[in-house]
Amino acid sequence: AYVFQSHEEDDRKVRRREKNRVAAQRSRKKQTQKADKLHEEYETLEQENTSLKREIGKLTDEMKHLSEVLKDHEKICPLLHCTMNFVTVPRPDALTSCLPR
Repeated sequence: AYVFQSHEEDDRKVRRREKNRVAAQRSRKKQTQKADKLHEEYETLEQENTSLKREIGKLTDEMKHLSEVLKDHEKICPLLHCTMNFVTVPRPDALTSCLPR
């Protein structure tokens, strides 16, 4: 009876070991898939970051250009040189001469 019980216990141990091996395999596969997904996400975010930095550069250049244009315009703008520049409503003729045609 003891030998039979021992053989039964061995079978249980073998089944448990096999079950554990399969579970460990599944776990490793899941971890690998998770790591792959994170790597893909990282690559996507890196590309997006590069693209956004490029856009920031373009917008910064545009802002500098527009600031220069505004600075040049301020020198000749009749609205800014008007002796009555504290008046809240500008003269219509001054405004139209100031705007691009």
